[in-house]
Amino acid sequence: MKYLLVLAGAPGVGPTPGSDEFMQMLADYGTVTEAMAAAGVLVDSAPLQPPSMATTVRVRGGERQVTDGPFAEIREELGGYYVVDCEDLDQAIDWAAQVPAARYGSVEVRPALTMGPPN
Repeated sequence: MKYLLVLAGAPGVGPTPGSDEFMQMLADYGTVTEAMAAAGVLVDSAPLQPPSMATTVRVRGGERQVTDGPFAEIREELGGYYVVDCEDLDQAIDWAAQVPAARYGSVEVRPALTMGPPN
């Protein structure tokens, strides 16, 4: 089953960019990503640009509305994601716990809904 691991954290929490701790965190991301790939569970992964780079699209009354910025004001920012294909939720949670974001913020584990082809 596929799971989306959503990495979130409050701005300014965690290691300072450029610090030794920050560089270790980046190395830790590389280690867990490589381990997921080696285990055959990694489908996709990427960090995200900051919320200031977001564009939000809505359609209301048949008209497209495009605004700069994230879709909602939130305390935590989405920092990246992993898509993993795991045997079960327990395995997905085990991988999520190894992602450095879990140490400084949170990793939400959400199962993907399997949809069949349209009839």
